[in-house]
Amino acid sequence: ADIPVIPDLEDVQEEDLAMQVAAPPSVQVNRVLTYHDLDKDLLKYAAFQTLDWEVDLKLLTKVLAPEHELQEDDVTWDWDHLFTEVSSELVTEWDLGQLERED
Repeated sequence: ADIPVIPDLEDVQEEDLAMQVAAPPSVQVNRVLTYHDLDKDLLKYAAFQTLDWEVDLKLLTKVLAPEHELQEDDVTWDWDHLFTEVSSELVTEWDLGQLERED
């Protein structure tokens, strides 16, 4: 009768795993919409102008700022420069407060 036998590790031929590469995982990536796409969709679809079909968002959508007004340039901050600027403004305000109290 054929009884399956678990082989000993010594009997198993060693495999060279150094040259084998695992297959990369497959992940579904959804495209992220840009501000421009969202703006077009907001104006095109009336469904975005109400919330839960009860709250009217039309007034809000009319006054939303366009994308070009929201974009800011990246500015690097230098700690020494910021500290000096803020401390000088505080000293100026303090001096003005002292002058007003004397008057």
